[in-house]
Formats: sequence, structure tokens, C-alpha cells
Amino acid sequence: MPYRNYTDNLEEEALMGIGGISIWQLLIILAIIVLLFGTKKLGSLGSDLGSALRGFKNGMKDLDLEKSECDELVSASTLKTNEIQSEQSLTNSVENRV
Repeated sequence: MPYRNYTDNLEEEALMGIGGISIWQLLIILAIIVLLFGTKKLGSLGSDLGSALRGFKNGMKDLDLEKSECDELVSASTLKTNEIQSEQSLTNSVENRV
């Protein structure tokens, strides 16, 4: 078996395209899809997909905002609890002295 170098593999990959499918096969598949659905339907499908992705991203941002608000509330309540406990310990120590 003759030695094959790295550039031979790159040339083969460039000719074959993605996952062993050549560019011509991809073009034929694209042409069949356009014939089946038409350009108008494909355009609306693309815009619908874009709207769905935008909605998903906005939903994720809202979840992040809610999480950060919850984290702020938890840290504020923890701080308040610590203040109350320190006041109670001071009150107890003063009462024990009296």
C-alpha cells in the first residue's frame, strides 16, 4: 500500500464535500426541494424559522433575568437574616449581663 500524505486527504475531502456527499449531489437535492415546495413556501419557512429562533433566544434571556432577580432576592434575604441574628445575639448578651 503506497504512502498517502495529508494533502491527498484534503483534496479528497474538498471533492466529496460534507460527509461524503459531493457538491453536485447537494445541488440536486436543493433543486428537488425547490421544485417540491416552491420558492414562496421556502421563503416563508425560513422567516418562520427565524422568528422561532428569535422567540427562543428571548425566552432564554427572560429566564436569565428571572434567575438573576431570584439570586438577588435570596442574597438580600440572607443578608437580612444575618442582620436579625446578630441583633438577637447582641440583645441576648445584653440581657445576660443585666
